[in-house]
Amino acid sequence: MINDLTRTGKALGDPQRVRALAALRGGELCLCRLIALLRLAPSTVSKHMSLLVQAGLVLSRKEGRWVYYRRADGKVAAHVRAALALAETALRDDPQAARDTRALRRIRAADSTELSRCYRASQT
Repeated sequence: MINDLTRTGKALGDPQRVRALAALRGGELCLCRLIALLRLAPSTVSKHMSLLVQAGLVLSRKEGRWVYYRRADGKVAAHVRAALALAETALRDDPQAARDTRALRRIRAADSTELSRCYRASQT
């Protein structure tokens, strides 16, 4: 239990991971959309998401070449429920979370393949 709690605390200990977790309030997102929101390298976002998955805060699934993430729901440990509730309360009036919500409207409307292509082009 102590290790689980420590993992959850570590996952919430980075602003980018908290932003990613907040982004998933609106539903499932593919990695490319999280990359577009956070404006970080794919490997960095993948690592952040891996830590959120290990902490039990986020679930992932692979479909073809895409990886999708969503907030944990259903039967989760009590400390995970508490951490998600704490994050939700803390982000309610956060200016960055509000900016991210507005940006996500545009990002969700964009084609996943196009987002991926645009990101790769910007890296060369």
